[in-house]
This record gives sequence, C-alpha cells and structure tokens, in this order.
Amino acid sequence: MAAPTVLVIDDNAAVRTALEVLLALHGLATVAAATPAEGLARLAAGRVDLVIQDMNFSRDTTSGEEGVQLFHALRDAQPGVPIVLLTAWTHLETAVELVRAGAADYLPKPWDDARLVTTVRNLVALGRVTRERESLRGERQAVREALAGRYDLRGAVYESDAMHELFVTATRIAPADVPVLLTGPNGAGKEVLAEVIQANSAVRDGAFIRVNVGALPAELMESELFGAEAGAYTGAGQARAGRFEAADRGTLFLDEIGNLSLAGQAKLLRVLETGSFERLGSTTTRKVRVRLLFATNADLKAAIRAGSFREDLYYRINVIELRVPPLAARPSDILPLARRFLAPGYTLEPAAERALVGHPWPGNVRELRNAVQRACLLSAGTQLKADALGLESGAATPEREPDAGEIRAALARAGGVVARAARELGLTRQSLYRRMDKLGLEGS
Repeated sequence: MAAPTVLVIDDNAAVRTALEVLLALHGLATVAAATPAEGLARLAAGRVDLVIQDMNFSRDTTSGEEGVQLFHALRDAQPGVPIVLLTAWTHLETAVELVRAGAADYLPKPWDDARLVTTVRNLVALGRVTRERESLRGERQAVREALAGRYDLRGAVYESDAMHELFVTATRIAPADVPVLLTGPNGAGKEVLAEVIQANSAVRDGAFIRVNVGALPAELMESELFGAEAGAYTGAGQARAGRFEAADRGTLFLDEIGNLSLAGQAKLLRVLETGSFERLGSTTTRKVRVRLLFATNADLKAAIRAGSFREDLYYRINVIELRVPPLAARPSDILPLARRFLAPGYTLEPAAERALVGHPWPGNVRELRNAVQRACLLSAGTQLKADALGLESGAATPEREPDAGEIRAALARAGGVVARAARELGLTRQSLYRRMDKLGLEGS
C-alpha cells in the first residue's frame, strides 16, 4: 500500500520543509503548496489523504479570512479529505468555528511534533477506514436497493446483514407452495417477514388471513380455525366459516402455533396433508387450497419432549425455517428503525441515539417503536433527548471513560473530526486526546 499523502499549504517555506521532514520520519509522504490556488491544484492533481493548511497567506495579513476561504474551497473540492488547521493563538476562535463547520482539528503555531504526528496518523488511518466503510456501505446499499426494486419488501427497514439474508431467503421461497416456520422472540419482526412472503407469493392477490393462536381461548380455537355448524357448541346459533375457508386460494398466517391444542394439531396436520377438514359439529368434508405460514417464539422441540406438540406436525410445518434474531443481536438496525418510528419533524439527539443503541431491548422492535412514539408524544421539543425515551440505560454516564472500540467508532462516525467525536462521547477535545494517548490510539 502506498504511503499516505499529506498536502501542506503554507506560504512559509521553512514551515513546509519542517513538516515535510517531520512527516517523512513517520512514513508519510508530503506534497507542498505555497498559495491557496496552488494547494487546490495539488489536491485535484492526485490522491491526498489529509490537508494541513495555514490561515494566512498574504504579507501582513492576520485576519484568518484567507484560511477560511481556503477551507471552504477544499471542502467543496473534496468533502471527504480531513483538514487540519495551523493557527496562531490570535486565530483560535476562527479555528474553533471551522471545526464546527467540519475541520478535523486545529494545531497552534509553534506546534508540538508528537501531537501533530499523532493527530495526522489518527486522521489518516480513520480516513482510510471511513472510505473503505463508505465503499462497502455503498455496495451493500446497492444490493439492498436492488432487492427492494425487484421484490415487494413491504417497506421493511433494516441495515444488518442478518436481516438482509432473511429477506433474500424470504423472497426466494415466496413463490413455492410450501409451509414456512418463522421462529424468534416476540416483537422481533416475524410478522414483517410473513408479509413479505405473502406479497411475493403466487397467491399475493388472494386473502391474507392472520390468526394469533395464542390469543384464542382453547375452547374456541378449533371453531375459529375450521368453522362450526349451528349448535356445535353453546352459543353457536348459526353456522360459520373458519379462517381456513376465509383464506382459500390465499395465505393463512398462524402466529404462536405452539399454543394450538392437540386436537387442533391433529386437524391441522390433516389439512396440511390433504387440504381437507370438517367444521366443528359437521361430517361434511371441505377442501381448501391455502398457503400456510407459521410463527412461534416457543421451543417446539422442547414442547415435543413435553408431549404438548406433535412431532409429525413439527416436521410438516418446518419445511423451511426462518429464524429472526432479537433486536439486541443486530444493533445496526436500531437507529434506522427508530428514525422510521419518529413522528414527522422529530429528530434524535446524539445522546438519544447512544441510549437507543445501548439499550438491551428485551421487547425487541415492538418495544423500540413504543419508546420512540411515546417520546414524541411527551417531549417538549422536536429534538428528542435521551431522558425523553424513558430507558433505564438511556442516561449518559460521563463517569465511565469510553473504551478504544467506542472511541474508534465515534471517530469513524465523525469522519475523523476529533471535536465532533468528543461531543458525541460527552468529552472535551482535550479529554478525548488524553484518553486516546492513554489507550495508544495512534494511526498506523
């Protein structure tokens, strides 16, 4: 790999030479420019990993205005290249304003060699990692957009590779007329996958009937699924069709299938094998053609061992199993989902985003949706703070020093801008530098 290249833009030849020698000693190549125009030309001419720029270029000029103009021109030309400002103490306020505008850092003149090298190496390393991540993110996004363009994903929001693979599998199996078992914890997204399978199936234009088996009383479950004749049970004043008949030539989604009674399981097994059943209290055999999807958060194999679930039914419904992981196991999905649940015009503060990512989400996506929607209703403003989410782990913990992984992640999200990363971590810029030095976080 070629040595990283630093562009130094400074009208002082001694400064340019000193920086070239210093950086060369640490494996960094340098290109130099004496004027803003020359610096912009150098930037356009070849690959530059970082820019170090002075704030004044004309004789007897100390306002820093030339540096401000150069900074914005550099950002317009190549937004992803980190820019470090060289400034005298009289220009500190201007440098701080430029950091807020996106400068990676500022260093006073005369600079400290060790601090300058550490800053440059960290920014160069993070810049390369960021570019690689952006490239991979672009490729991943293109793959996801292609999938959404080819199939109806019902507006599903996700970022994780785990969910992407599930949606790919769901769209592949959707046209096949085979039972599908969706497993995973409550609220994790099983119903969304069921919707995607139905929307891309051969019976997409048919009825899509959903039944929460766990919400049905045991004594009504069979009649609800298979129908009942008048007088079949107390209160059955007239004949009624069940959900299987309603879903004929369509899709029937049976959630919490593990709660189905053994008698109901026997009937379900027969429907799966023959497409035939009788209404409760009837001897007339009816036939239907239904695409069946099942979901459960229960351990069906344990239920088989306990005698509460039929083994032959399990293998009949488990032709294809899609296992949905809990939200805590796919943290990259948390913020995209949270933003989807925001009311129009609402945003999340960085501290709120950290609280969301740090929460364990035992209730999965359902809990996340409720937390965000509740915060939108109760928040005094449209920018949600961490405490508005009402999460036990949502409060900031400034006493705990961030570890190396957190710092790297914050710097990557901030594009290598130390001031931004420090704000996200709840630290001062100087505190973040001290923590980086303590952890030995120097670019390589």
